[in-house]
Amino acid sequence: MYIKICKCKECTTTSNVLLDRVIAVLDKNESSEERFVKSLKDDYIVRVKTISYIVDAKPEVEYDIDELQKIASLMSVDKIHFIDETGTIYSGSIPKYFGYSFDSGAHMAFFKQILNNYELTLCQDVTLNTSEANEMMYAITWNESKTHRVQVGITPKRLLKELKQNQISNVVSNMPVYKGMEIYVVNSKTKIIEGATDKNKIGKKILTSNKNYQYITRKHGNYNVSVSKSESMFSQNNIAAILIVGIYLTLASCLLVLMLSRVLKEKYEKEKYIYTSNTDELTKCLNRRAYDVDMEKLDLSSEWAYISLDLNGLKQANDSLGHSVGDELICVAANCMKFAFASYGKIYRIGGDEFVVLIQESVSNIDSILQAFDTTIHDWHGKYSNSISVSYGVVKSSEQDFDSIHSVSKLADERMYKSKSEYYNISGNDRRSYNE
Repeated sequence: MYIKICKCKECTTTSNVLLDRVIAVLDKNESSEERFVKSLKDDYIVRVKTISYIVDAKPEVEYDIDELQKIASLMSVDKIHFIDETGTIYSGSIPKYFGYSFDSGAHMAFFKQILNNYELTLCQDVTLNTSEANEMMYAITWNESKTHRVQVGITPKRLLKELKQNQISNVVSNMPVYKGMEIYVVNSKTKIIEGATDKNKIGKKILTSNKNYQYITRKHGNYNVSVSKSESMFSQNNIAAILIVGIYLTLASCLLVLMLSRVLKEKYEKEKYIYTSNTDELTKCLNRRAYDVDMEKLDLSSEWAYISLDLNGLKQANDSLGHSVGDELICVAANCMKFAFASYGKIYRIGGDEFVVLIQESVSNIDSILQAFDTTIHDWHGKYSNSISVSYGVVKSSEQDFDSIHSVSKLADERMYKSKSEYYNISGNDRRSYNE
């Protein structure tokens, strides 16, 4: 094998500049592609989790094909599958897939790892769907109660388009070079040309025996990147070639950054919407909407503790000190709840000074958890008010068999109001005068 190595200073400088530019584009494409794919995976995971929440909130939808197709359209996914404990599709938006399982092709086998791992959420790389011979991406998660898995399939049209555009063959073939110059990206193992400014040479072995061409080659990862130039072309025109390539690469880099920023912005906006729609603006606790959704899907046969909480003397504080003080007290109460309860469950603000805490972990330690909350409340001193008081009522799943969340909340409220009456009796304040 013969390679004529160029020793001309001008040629060496020109070729090295081109090599640097080509390698920079290959690196940027690879990095941007990885970030783009990761962003899409994160987005698809958000979509499958959202669909899982929707169906958990309305269980009757699980077997309603028409409604599931509407949800699929709304969430911009091609298909929705519900998968049982054996890994078999038993419902979804497309009936023809019912009965398919994790053994029904390589694209499904990937998800076997989720069968016994309740904490796992997965999104697959672009994979050939063997049943339809098209490329898809699938994301999967467990539903909230861990009774089944929810899977979505999406044709990543934008990603496939970008991947095609970023293929070495396309990237290199579109690079402008001056007449008499060629760029090659060669697989270092097979010696096959995978990218070249002359598309006709892609797929062939690089020709290195032409004595009329000089080569500068640099190894980069799994590739050898080469610049060849005919001996007759060593002139000042090389500068023009470098400028043309530089402009091209600059524009390509800008487009890649723009594409990535748009994808990330879309992801951020979706996540922001989900967060804001479920979050109380003042306290940053979960809001009434999130409470209604979570209570609908609460398994009353599981272990839990439901706590109804209400601030004491809030109207008096508002009337005598102003609403800024009232807002401070509400936020303080919320922060005390977060400190005591956040590690064990969820905190909801369901009204002005009304809160609910649902604990589903360490329920057996509820007394010590409440003691920590009492201590936190007792030790607080604020800017406008020196103290704060919160009444609460607790209901535990172990007390009886509850048939509805309404009966739970009613009992908790009764106990909370009893605690509130005791507070007003001890403090000597007339609760009725404050209309609480």
